[in-house]
Amino acid sequence: MAVSFEGKVAVVTGASRGIGFGIARELVRRGAKVCLTARTAETLEQAAKELGGPEHAIAVAGKSDDAAHQEETVARVTAAYGRLDLLVNNTGINPVYGPVLDTDPAAAAKILAVNVLAPLAWTRRAHAAWMGEHGGAVVNVASIAGIRSSSGIGMYGVSKAALIRLTMELAAELGPAVRVNAVAPAVVKTKFAEALYEGREEKVARAYPLGRLGLPEDVAGAVAFLLSEDAAWITGQTLVVDGGVTLGGGL
Repeated sequence: MAVSFEGKVAVVTGASRGIGFGIARELVRRGAKVCLTARTAETLEQAAKELGGPEHAIAVAGKSDDAAHQEETVARVTAAYGRLDLLVNNTGINPVYGPVLDTDPAAAAKILAVNVLAPLAWTRRAHAAWMGEHGGAVVNVASIAGIRSSSGIGMYGVSKAALIRLTMELAAELGPAVRVNAVAPAVVKTKFAEALYEGREEKVARAYPLGRLGLPEDVAGAVAFLLSEDAAWITGQTLVVDGGVTLGGGL
């Protein structure tokens, strides 16, 4: 049986759709109360409604790397549910395509701000608000782009490699009260990743030993495991969730 999160409260960033929503849905299914964040208020509110409304999920709209949004979210979730046990840093951006050397410095800085520095800030705030005293678990959503070269999305890969290393450092610093782990998905069928498979999904999937691209629930199950007591002796690790694609070097 799936491990229950009854009595637990989570924040999931970037959770209006795709992987983030899949994670939030899995946590609610297992009994957690969840606060969703994302930029677009209307989409986010609809996502929270789909999860059962305030009894199960609330929504706080804002930019993941905005300090005021981070502060408001933590304040609202602790006011609504009285605690903050679980944090999933899912928000990620990739606004550019092309060689790292050609990446505009401002775009590179924004990628690092959202994909690396924001997860650090969210973790710091969750730790200060609840986890430092009461314990908890954090999962960062990285990517296989962070564990090998990733042609065309190199700066995104650099940021995810940094997130993986940040996961290790935070795990070492925050233990034993707080565990920090990461997942590194391959291509998952979401709007964010459409450019990597749209119009050629069957061809792309041939590189995957399991014969298909990922779905949000594939990542959600892995994240739920790392947040659960089943993973009580696991910290600082990155779980690759890739349908086996990295065995052969494909996307």
